[in-house]
Amino acid sequence: MKIRAITLNNVRRFTDPAQVVGIGDGINVLSEPNEHGKSTLFDAIQALFFKPFGSRDKDVAALRPHAGGAPEVTVEVETDEGRFSIFKRWFQKPLATVHRSGALIAQADEAEAWIAQLLGGDAGGPSGLIWVRQGMTALTGGSGKEEKLALEARRDLMTSVGAEVEAMTGGRRMDKALAQCRDELAHYATATGRPRTGGPWKEAQDQVEELSAEHDHLASTARELHDALAERQRARRALAELEAPDVVEERRQKLEMTRAAHAAATRHAEEVETLARAMDLARLNAESATTRLDSYRAAEAEQKAALAEETRARQATDAARSALAERRTALEAAEVSAQEARTALQTAEDQRRRAQRAVAAREGADRRRALEARIKEAEEARRRMETAAAAARSGPDTAALQQLEALSAELSASRAARDATATQVIVHYASGSSGVIHGDDGPLADGTALPLPRSTTLRIDGIGSLEIHPAASGQEDGSVEAATAKLQTALDQIGAANLTEARAATAARAEAAARQGEAKAVLASLAPNGIDALHQELAAIPTPTTETDAPDIETAENALQAAQTHHEACRIIRETAAEALADAKVDAARSDAMLTSLTDRLQRAEAQQAKLGDVAEEDLATQTVTTAAALEAARLAHAEKAKDAPDVASLQAALTRAESVETQARDEIARLRPLLARLSERITRASGDAVEERLAETQEQLQAAEDKLARITHEVAVLARLEAALQDARNEARERYFTPIVKELKPLLQLLWPDAELTWGEESLLPHALIRGGREEPIDVLSGGTQEQVALLVRLAFARMLARAGRIVPVILDDALVFTDDDRIERMFDALHRQAGDMQIIVLTCRQRAFRALGGQALRLQMVKE
Repeated sequence: MKIRAITLNNVRRFTDPAQVVGIGDGINVLSEPNEHGKSTLFDAIQALFFKPFGSRDKDVAALRPHAGGAPEVTVEVETDEGRFSIFKRWFQKPLATVHRSGALIAQADEAEAWIAQLLGGDAGGPSGLIWVRQGMTALTGGSGKEEKLALEARRDLMTSVGAEVEAMTGGRRMDKALAQCRDELAHYATATGRPRTGGPWKEAQDQVEELSAEHDHLASTARELHDALAERQRARRALAELEAPDVVEERRQKLEMTRAAHAAATRHAEEVETLARAMDLARLNAESATTRLDSYRAAEAEQKAALAEETRARQATDAARSALAERRTALEAAEVSAQEARTALQTAEDQRRRAQRAVAAREGADRRRALEARIKEAEEARRRMETAAAAARSGPDTAALQQLEALSAELSASRAARDATATQVIVHYASGSSGVIHGDDGPLADGTALPLPRSTTLRIDGIGSLEIHPAASGQEDGSVEAATAKLQTALDQIGAANLTEARAATAARAEAAARQGEAKAVLASLAPNGIDALHQELAAIPTPTTETDAPDIETAENALQAAQTHHEACRIIRETAAEALADAKVDAARSDAMLTSLTDRLQRAEAQQAKLGDVAEEDLATQTVTTAAALEAARLAHAEKAKDAPDVASLQAALTRAESVETQARDEIARLRPLLARLSERITRASGDAVEERLAETQEQLQAAEDKLARITHEVAVLARLEAALQDARNEARERYFTPIVKELKPLLQLLWPDAELTWGEESLLPHALIRGGREEPIDVLSGGTQEQVALLVRLAFARMLARAGRIVPVILDDALVFTDDDRIERMFDALHRQAGDMQIIVLTCRQRAFRALGGQALRLQMVKE
């Protein structure tokens, strides 16, 4: 059987018909990206051949699209009898049909039977042998039912190829002899080779163990008695040695000597530590003197510089103040002319407010005026803040300006690149004719190059015009226009005519933000709780009332009107002089601020100088030299003292050892005296139990039991050896069972590992281990890549065995080489081509780049056009 075409409809993502056609002999490769439908195609083929059309299990349900529907799969196959079309539909109106040349030859259960016959009647069939699902790169895996079906398929295939069932089992006579041997062995031992409970072997072992335990106990008691005698002798000798007078005196003298040496070393170490602290103090004094000298010199230099700057600023301030005085004199002269009008106006105002001032004086008129002034200033600050806030929200920000600057630079670069390769015109005017030639941007300058990237018309005064058409040499590529358009678009977005206007707008926005901050700070200082709070405070002040002796209001108003008219005329004259005075004040304030700043700097320098005290630089330098000499002397004294210092650690170790020896001797004496008493009592008690006689008797009984156990053990060993020999003979016959698959697999293995072999499991009928270089490696400890390579080669060998048995089935591999490296994958491709001579192999993969080297016929999964 060979597959020629596959069509899917209502299968997962394929809600519309999709198909793969043109599947040929040999190797066919469907290489598509992930989620393109390769695994869906594989599952659909599996379902068509192995899922009845009436099935509703989870595998069939997994084929339905998310929107529901009836999955339909059609596969065209070619056999020796011709070309057939197999169709199945599940769920709604389930159906299975087989057509040949458009004619229906089987449907429903007959179609299922026809499919089973096509697969050779195998329940597991090619699915368990040579069809590899995505993610199932090993030889085992899947559900328990799938593994059982795969095992049956392997057993049926190998049995049909070997055709020596009786030879494989070793013959009935061998089975009978092996069964009798195992029965006799079971009288003594279990199936795992252990003694059977209640059997002769177990009873003999128990008797030996019981007598051995008794013998060991008596032997242990005898050894303890001998050990106690020897230990008592050793303890007496050790106690005599420890309590000898000369030994005791020697330990005492060594302890006193080490204590005296350690005390002297400790005193010397304390002296060295004292000198080290003195050296550290001298180092600190030297560093402090150096720092003070550096600080003095820096402060002196700063004071001189600040004094010079302050002197220059003071001169400038004096000049500004002189100018201010002159303008103030001019203002005073202008005010004299308006003094009479002001006096009259003041008199009229005084008359009108006389009563009001009297009341205000009594009830806080000054506070009312101050509050009114604060309210006015606060409202003015709020107005300025709101105006500045509105201005700060308009215009481009810094990021937008930076983008405009980048676009402008891009335009300049594009224009420079264009002009560098464009045709250029240079005008040299005759005397008196300058500027008679005009371009688009005005008169042409004498001797200046004018780039002409495109056709241009130049006007010549009194003559006419001159059209210039540069050669079409690719000078104008549109980059300048594109850059100009991008810049203009960006300018239009912010409402600016050009970059200069945008810069000005950005600066204005920043300035407005600064003004907003200043006005906000002023408002916060004038009205920290808000202007309404000031109004409430003002309303709390009683309103002034008019006194009874105040002037008539109408008369006062008329007099005030006349005085105001005269005063207004004089005000204009005064304001002119006031403006000049304001300018002088600004200059004077600037000079005063500079002088104040430099005066502060001078004061800081003088304060820094004062901190150093009333000392001279020479004194500080002398102190630096003195402290350095003191540091060197302290360092030399410390080094001299530390040079001959005794080793405190060694002396401490000697003292510790001497004290340990003394302590150990006392502890050992205290241990030996009670030990001698216990040993004497134990020896006296054990000498009356006749341990030696009882030990000899038990030894005789143990020897007889061991002889009996040895006879039974020998018989068990003979039976086990006989069973192994019979089993080996039967296994030798079983080797012929695996000969066909080993023969098919050997040339494939040599493509990857020369001289490699596989060992096979008798129960699983699968490779058990890979033998390379004489070393056996179990399959389950090999790397993922090696396991999938072995699995694929075994499946290719099974496919060849199926073909030799007359059951040609296509090999279908869905991403079967996911862990294989680049070098081995090339050799696996060679193995596929080697087996594809008279077989059909369909490879589904998402590794498009890696599988280009496989070759074969390329397939495409495409939608069916209506």
